[in-house]
Amino acid sequence: MGRSARAQWSARERLSGSAPRVIIVGAGLGGLSTGCYGQMSGMETRIFEKHVLPGGCCTSWSRDGYIFDYCIEWLTGTAPGNNANQIWRELGALNGKTVQNFDMFNTVAGEDGRSVAFYNDPDRLERHLLRLSPVDAPVIRSFCRDLRRFADVNLEPSLKPAPLQTAEERTAALRKTLPVQELLQRTVGTSMASFAARFQDPLLRRALPFIFYQDHDFPLLPFLLHMAGARRSNAGFPQGGSLGLARSIEERYTALGGRIDYRARVERILIEDDRAVGVELRNGERHYADHIVSACDGAATMERLLDGRYSSPKVKELFKLVLDTSEVVHPGVVSVFVGYKGDVEPDVPHSTTHLLSEADSARLPGVMQNSLVVQLRSRYSGEVAPAGKSVIYCNYFSDYASWKTLRRTDRRKYWERKREVGEFVREFLERCHPGIADRIEVVDVATPVTTERYTGNLHGSIIAWKSFTDADSLLQGLINEDRLRLPGLDGFSLAGQWFTGGSLIRVAVGGRFVTQYICEELGLEFRAWESTDGEAWHPGKLGPLPQLDKSMT
Repeated sequence: MGRSARAQWSARERLSGSAPRVIIVGAGLGGLSTGCYGQMSGMETRIFEKHVLPGGCCTSWSRDGYIFDYCIEWLTGTAPGNNANQIWRELGALNGKTVQNFDMFNTVAGEDGRSVAFYNDPDRLERHLLRLSPVDAPVIRSFCRDLRRFADVNLEPSLKPAPLQTAEERTAALRKTLPVQELLQRTVGTSMASFAARFQDPLLRRALPFIFYQDHDFPLLPFLLHMAGARRSNAGFPQGGSLGLARSIEERYTALGGRIDYRARVERILIEDDRAVGVELRNGERHYADHIVSACDGAATMERLLDGRYSSPKVKELFKLVLDTSEVVHPGVVSVFVGYKGDVEPDVPHSTTHLLSEADSARLPGVMQNSLVVQLRSRYSGEVAPAGKSVIYCNYFSDYASWKTLRRTDRRKYWERKREVGEFVREFLERCHPGIADRIEVVDVATPVTTERYTGNLHGSIIAWKSFTDADSLLQGLINEDRLRLPGLDGFSLAGQWFTGGSLIRVAVGGRFVTQYICEELGLEFRAWESTDGEAWHPGKLGPLPQLDKSMT
């Protein structure tokens, strides 16, 4: 075409006959997914990312040779033969990787030393629970019976948004769920809290809501569905972890011809006659495109990039009404990574939620659920620590506002509070594993404010909206009715966790959806195919890892 890549993007109009240009704000999984599918579908895409690496919250960092993996505890779609896996294959996310699967989802330990292991095998789980509490046999058998039935249920994410599906595609999807409609309706209509209350054993009554590490206040359905998925090896931990997932998709994107500009903060969307035409960066550069996709933080999109000029009833309800109620937004997380010499006993479960005593809860700053999750991350991947060493990851839900206020008003007390967290975790691990304190080399503490600072995510919420709340219907309306657009603003689309849902697979699917809508607008054929790159994964693919403030320890 005779133009440099820079000139193509800096020109207000593109050359006749050239590929449509699409600018994407944010290189999280939503932005990367949109970019990959855009490239496959014949667009020329460019991603602007303010950070130095891809992934957003799907990230890792390092300290003294240890790798601290922040996001993935399990990934839906790690087994072949389902739509989620197809999407990951199209995005190259699992290229050349092994997957670590576990025989249990989580263990929950009470203050009295008793513990319950939530095995994914319903037969093994039933035997284990009956040994713990024979008096609860009826409700135990009911839970395990439903878990067996979910072994054959695969509620796959759709590959196409509802408005673009044909009648035959809608009918085929309905046929998959018709045989289990009663099961789905009953389990989605039963809260885990009310179900757990049926148990007489106090440990089981308290433990069931913590199957997913923290108490997420979900109905029964997702617990059974994901445990059954893990039984089929469809909820494993991919080699390379969180940043590895993002790096693999980044590699797929650039191999398809896409371009990412890091350290490139977008300050505003350029709008002419109610149409998005480009972006302006912090350094004053302007870049133009036929379509703009914002895949960064939702509040930043609406308030800063669009200067509050455009919205929709659904978006307003999400960000003006719903966001203020903790019932629909995932709280922030305090994360504590511990690097230490050697390892703990081999029979210790890979993941345990410890139910804390009142005394311990009073000592742990900002703890919300009187519990602490302890995960042996070296069991997930041997690549996270130098030879002969290991990593433990501890985390708990915590209040964002108190951390934010403290950091803003008294930075020294903020650091002191983080040190209190680290000291509590060190002492707690010593209680669980006598002698480990002397082997600890690194303790790294990150708060919800840390997450907000490094990723831009509002209130440090990693997953944004809670599933099975009022937010779900608003998000579905935004996807299916508004087509991820804002009324009154042409040439602009929304992607990412705040607009398509917060789990990694929902974010990736959202990128596929928004690309299909853009294809419809630009008159392009949507195309997608699986990546064939078979190069084995190795830690070098992570690239340079960021190191957070030394004063965190």
